[in-house]
Amino acid sequence: MKLSKIMLASVAGLAVMACEPAEESTVKTEEAATSVEAAPVAEVSPLDAALAGDWRVAKERDAWRNPKETLEFFGVKSSDTVVEIWPGGGWYTSVLGPYLKSGNGKLIAASFDPAGSDYAKRGVEKYTSAFLEKPEIYGDIELTVASKDSDGLGVEGTADVVLTFRNVHNWMKGQYVEKMLSDSFRALKPGGVLGVVEHRLPSGAEQDPEGKSGYVHESLVIQMAQEAGFVFDGSSEINANSADTADHPYGVWTLPPVSRSPKEGEDGAADFDAAKYVAIGESDRMTLKFVKPASE
Repeated sequence: MKLSKIMLASVAGLAVMACEPAEESTVKTEEAATSVEAAPVAEVSPLDAALAGDWRVAKERDAWRNPKETLEFFGVKSSDTVVEIWPGGGWYTSVLGPYLKSGNGKLIAASFDPAGSDYAKRGVEKYTSAFLEKPEIYGDIELTVASKDSDGLGVEGTADVVLTFRNVHNWMKGQYVEKMLSDSFRALKPGGVLGVVEHRLPSGAEQDPEGKSGYVHESLVIQMAQEAGFVFDGSSEINANSADTADHPYGVWTLPPVSRSPKEGEDGAADFDAAKYVAIGESDRMTLKFVKPASE
């Protein structure tokens, strides 16, 4: 009997000892879990959130257009009033809209004049359907007109930033580039920023006064902006592409995303190497920042 009691006591003691490590392990596991739960979560910036959204247009072009770095270079804040001249299909609007909405900023789309042509009318209708009718995503975008006949950009001295992406050559062709730059100047507050991205013509190449190839000398854009009253505040190579020689058969439109090529039967069609231009990628681009003097 005594032996049995001793054995039972020993077994019970072993059982208690066996349980203790398990309880300690459980406590440590709970502490580790608490530690993991308490780990700080990396905060996503409003710009990063706008860039990551599934509302984006052709996000795969980021590699060539570098929207985050470009907007940061121009100093665009989510609380700003921003005018985007000729937003086209809304590639930048799909970033700017949500970004400005997050900080109670304002996006003003200075678009084509819908009365100017059927093409312009269709473009404005598509833009309206895609962006203006979705304020829950893009905010309350205001639509104005920017043309050779418009009275400014629809704002006067109230914008923090005016942005234009790959449009200067079009204004040169229409012979109203001076007006568009002057309208941009008038739209800005003193100290406001004009941000320009444009296809860049090599400095040694001859400049067509109408910019028919789509390429423009960087020095010419700087000169024209300064003549409109702006102070040149700096340039960036964010959107540079050294592989682009800017001497293509269909101008800049030979390159992606347009990728223009000769039709079957046209001169040069048999020898045209479309893959060559796809490999180059999008055009070499200047990225220029100008400021409206604070004394204005």
